[in-house]
Amino acid sequence: MKDKRLRREALAYHAKPRPGKIEVVPIKRHATQRDLSLAYSPGVAYPCLEIEKNPDDVYKYTSKGNLVAVISNGTAVLGLGNIGAEASKPVMEGKGLLFKIFADIDVFDIEINTEDPDEFIETVKRIAPTFGGINLEDIKAPEAFEIERRLVDELDIPLMHDDQHGTAIISSAALINAAELAGKRIEDLKMVINGAGAAAISCARLYKKVGIRPENIVMLDSKGVIRRDRENLSPQKAEFATERDLHNLDDAIQGADVFVGLSVGGVLQPEHLKKMADNPIVFALANPDPEIDYPLAVKTRPDVIMATGRSDYPNQVNNVLGFPYIFRGALDVRARKINEEMKLAAVRALAELAKQPVPEQVNIAYNTKHLTFGREYIIPKPFDPRLIYTVPPAVAKAAIQSGVARKKITNFKKYREELMERLGVETKQIRLMVNRAKANPKRVVFPEADYADVLKAAYIVHEEGIAKPILLGNPEQIKRLKEELEYTEDLPVIDPTSPEWNDKVDEYAQKYWKANQRKGMTLLEARRLMQTRNYFGAMMVEEGEADALVTGYSRSFASSFRPLIKVIGPEKGVHKVASTVLLITKKGPLFFSDAAIIEEPTVEELVDITAMTATTVKMFNLEPVMAFLSFSNFGTSHHPDALKMRKAVAMVKERHPHLIVDGEMQADFALNREKLKKEFPFSDIIDRKVNTLIFPNLSAANIAYKLLKEVHGAQLVGPILMGMRKAVHVVQLGATVDEMVHITAVAVIDAQYKEKLAR
Repeated sequence: MKDKRLRREALAYHAKPRPGKIEVVPIKRHATQRDLSLAYSPGVAYPCLEIEKNPDDVYKYTSKGNLVAVISNGTAVLGLGNIGAEASKPVMEGKGLLFKIFADIDVFDIEINTEDPDEFIETVKRIAPTFGGINLEDIKAPEAFEIERRLVDELDIPLMHDDQHGTAIISSAALINAAELAGKRIEDLKMVINGAGAAAISCARLYKKVGIRPENIVMLDSKGVIRRDRENLSPQKAEFATERDLHNLDDAIQGADVFVGLSVGGVLQPEHLKKMADNPIVFALANPDPEIDYPLAVKTRPDVIMATGRSDYPNQVNNVLGFPYIFRGALDVRARKINEEMKLAAVRALAELAKQPVPEQVNIAYNTKHLTFGREYIIPKPFDPRLIYTVPPAVAKAAIQSGVARKKITNFKKYREELMERLGVETKQIRLMVNRAKANPKRVVFPEADYADVLKAAYIVHEEGIAKPILLGNPEQIKRLKEELEYTEDLPVIDPTSPEWNDKVDEYAQKYWKANQRKGMTLLEARRLMQTRNYFGAMMVEEGEADALVTGYSRSFASSFRPLIKVIGPEKGVHKVASTVLLITKKGPLFFSDAAIIEEPTVEELVDITAMTATTVKMFNLEPVMAFLSFSNFGTSHHPDALKMRKAVAMVKERHPHLIVDGEMQADFALNREKLKKEFPFSDIIDRKVNTLIFPNLSAANIAYKLLKEVHGAQLVGPILMGMRKAVHVVQLGATVDEMVHITAVAVIDAQYKEKLAR
C-alpha cells in the first residue's frame, strides 16, 4: 500500500502542475525591444567578437562559468539498471535541481542514446565548449572507467563521474571519523569491500589515498573473494586481488575492522558481524535495502559504528554532500580537471565539519535534539548550510596548489562571504545580525527556560557566543530537559519561588512597591508579582543585574508585554511603545510597523512609530527607506485611512526631514521600483529599495507579515519592541527555536545600542 501511494505521489510530483523539475529562467531584463536587441541581434555580436579575440572571455560574457552538464546514457540508473537514455532523464533533471539548490550551479541535463563508449566520448567532447564542467551519471561499468579516463585526459574542464567518486569522497570522510571514534589508526584497519563495480573500485582507490594499506583490503564480487589466481579479471578488479587463502565473505570478515557494502541488501548476516573486530565499522550502502539492516546491526553489535545510504538511519552517505560543492570550487577557479588533491581536500573538509557544533536549523530539519560528533553523527547532514562555504574553498585551494586552476583566489575570506551570499540575502542578514551580537555578548534573561525549545535557544546563543543566558524556571525540570537534550554545561538558573531567592524577591518587591505605592500597589501584591518570572526577569534588567530579556514563548503577547511595560516602561519622550517585525525575504530585509501593539494609531502616533522604526532599522546598519502603505496612491482616495497616512507622511517630512519616506501608496508600488518610477516619477523614493513598511493599523501589519511568512517562507525576527528603556523583547506565542535565537541576537544588539547611548 505504501509503495502504491509513493508511486502515485511521485508520478504526480513529476507531472504536475508542469512536467519536469527544472527550467531555464532569464537573468537579464527582456521587457522591451531594446532589451531584446541587446540580448540577441544586433547587440549580441559584440561579446561574440570579444570572445573570438580572447576565448577566456567566454567566462566573462556567458553563463559557461556556472553551467554544468549532467550527462548519462541510462545504462546504470540508480537500482533500475539499463533502462535507456530517455528513461534516465527524470534522474538527470533531479541531479540538476540538487546542483542548483545546494550550490547555485545551473545545469543542462543531456541524455545520449548510445552504449558505445567511443560514440559517447565523441559526443561529450563536441558539446563540451558549452559548459564549465561535466558531471557523468549512471553509466555502467566497466565502460564508465574508460569513458571517464579518456574524457579527463582529453578535455580541459572539470569532469567527474559522480557514481564513482561521490560515494568514495563521502565515505572516506566518514571512514576517517569512524576510525577516530573506534580508537584505531587508518593504516591499521583491515577492510572488506563487498562489491566490485565502479563505485566500489573508486572507493577502494580513495581509501588507499587516505591511508588504508592495499594489503589490508579484501574485495568481493558476485563470485566471491577476488583472488590473483582467478581467470579473466578486469584490470580494475586485478588491482585489488589478494593472494590470501580467502574465498567467501565468511572467510574475509573474520577479524575485519571495516565492512563496506556496495552490493545487494541482506548479504551481511549477524553471524558475519559477530566475527568482526571490536568497534566494527560498517558502511552498508546498498539502496534501498542495506547489506544489513541498521536496527539489526546495532542489536547484534552495540559497539558498531554504522553508515548507510538511507536518510532514515544515522550517518547517511549521500553524494549531495560532495558533488555540488566540489564543482562549485572547481568552477570558481576555472579548473582544468578535478584531480585527486581536490577530492582529498573535500574529504578532509567534510570530516572536519562533522566535528564542529551543529546549527539549530540542522537539528530542526532532521528532528533531532542535539547532534554532536559521535557514533551516530560521523558526517555532516545534507541540509547543513555550512557546506557551501566549507567544501568549495577547500577544493578551490587544492586546485590552485596542484596547478589545475586557471583563476586564482587570493582572498579566501572574501570568497567564503561570496559563497554565503549564494544561500540568499536572508542568510546574509541573519549572519550580520548574529556577528554584531557576538562582538559584545550581553546577559539575557529567559523567563521560560523550563520549556524545551526555550532551553535549546538559550544553549545555542551560549554555545555560539551570542549572549550570556540566565535561566528562570524550575531547576529540576531544567535539569531533566538538559539531560534529554544532552547539554552538559551549567548555566545560571534562578527559581523566584524557591526559598533561596526570598531575599532577592523581597528586595525587588520593596523597589517595585515604592515606585507604585501611589498607584494602588500593596507590598504583598508586589511580592507576589516578583515571584512570577516575567516580573522578576524584568526587575533583573531594570536593576542592571541583566542586560536584556526575551519572553513570550508560552503566553500571549499581551500577557508577556504587561510586566515589561509596568516594571521598565518607555524611554524618555516616548508616549507609546510600539513594535516592528523584521522579515528576511529573498529580496532583502523588510520591516513591518506596527505589527503587535498599537491597534489604531493616530497621525501623531504614526509619526512616532516611524521615528522609532527608523532608529531600529539603523540599529541593523541599514539606511531606512520607508513607504506608508494604503489602498490609495498619492491622493487617489479621500477615505479617512488614506487621509491619515497622507497626513502622517507630511508630518514626518516636516519633523524628520532627514528620513527617506513617501506615501500614501499601495504595497506593489512600494516594492516594485520600476512600476513606481513609471507611474509616479515624482515620488521621493524613486530608484530606492524600500526596506520599511508603515501600516495604517495593527490588523493590516499583522496579517501582512504572517501571510508573507507562511506563503513565502520568509524568516521572522520579532516582534521587536521599540521605545522601551531597556532591551526587552517578546516573541510570538509558540515561536521556533531559530526565531528565539534571532530575537536574542536583536536583544543583545539593542542592549549594545542602549549602552552606547548612555555613555
